[in-house]
Amino acid sequence: MNENVLKKSVSINFKPFIYWTGGVLFTFIIALLSFQIAKVPGFNYIGPLATAIIVSIIYRQIFGYPEKIKTGAVFSAKKLLRAAIILYGLKLNIDIIFKQGLGLVGLGIISIAFSIILTLLIAKWLNADFNLSLLVGVGTGVCGAAAIAAVSPILKSKEEDTAISIGIIALVGTAFSILYALLIPVIPLAPDEFGIWAGLSLHELANVATAAAPAGEEVLAIALLAKLGRVFLLVPLCFVLIYWKKKKQTDTESETKIHFPWFLVGFIAMSIVGSYVIGNIIFIPEEMMSDVSIFTTFLLTMAMAGLGLNVNLKALRSKAMRPFIAMSITSVLLSILTLFII
Repeated sequence: MNENVLKKSVSINFKPFIYWTGGVLFTFIIALLSFQIAKVPGFNYIGPLATAIIVSIIYRQIFGYPEKIKTGAVFSAKKLLRAAIILYGLKLNIDIIFKQGLGLVGLGIISIAFSIILTLLIAKWLNADFNLSLLVGVGTGVCGAAAIAAVSPILKSKEEDTAISIGIIALVGTAFSILYALLIPVIPLAPDEFGIWAGLSLHELANVATAAAPAGEEVLAIALLAKLGRVFLLVPLCFVLIYWKKKKQTDTESETKIHFPWFLVGFIAMSIVGSYVIGNIIFIPEEMMSDVSIFTTFLLTMAMAGLGLNVNLKALRSKAMRPFIAMSITSVLLSILTLFII
């Protein structure tokens, strides 16, 4: 009798942990698979993050949501996502922005404001889903998937909406980066102007690199500097959204607390460490920093796998098309606007 009770208590205690571990491991496997698929021609343009979303969405449609291991999948989608955003701060060199890129930060403000406001206006005209449209507007204006991941907790977005918006950003951003690369020989811009144009208007850091690299290392450097100016603005944008969300709350919602996104503090701290500590106070080999960057991307990829599992394609068709159209129109007009202001 006592033995049976003991066995039962042990199984009850360990089952949740086993399922949690299974969920995290499941997203790990999808991330690992996505890194390999992303090396295949075609997929190499969209990268492992979008690939993980595609793989997990396909899994969900064929096999359904893995309910037993849900806790682990949710952990990857939420906790690992925040951890990755904190580490992502190492990619932002504040010192370079302060010394060389403050003018580009001013242009970045125009780019972000234009992207978000225009996307929401077009979305309203199309009667599109507001939250999805806001997410893709932020992704278009700032830095793609990372920006969407950062603002989603503030906006209390559904995991499905977060995954869908990141998928839209990946699709449109990839198309634009390829188009920009093809335009290098024909567009009437000086090399540095082309770099600034790419950095101010393309969605992801990877998109900027894809478009600017064929024009040479100097063009790529100025393009990434312009892009980092927009990444730098992610933090103040998050605080603006927190303020807006609080003001927007109705009386019935006023009891719902908007939790401060503490991971942004970690993001800022990592930016400071990467800018002023590493290389000045502490020396870390470039190979190790490269490994940290890959690890950060891998964590983000695991998070994307967890998010993608929440996407139900049947419910998605009518919901995503209009934000996709709104974001595509905005991307075209943003390219035209930035072309004229540089």
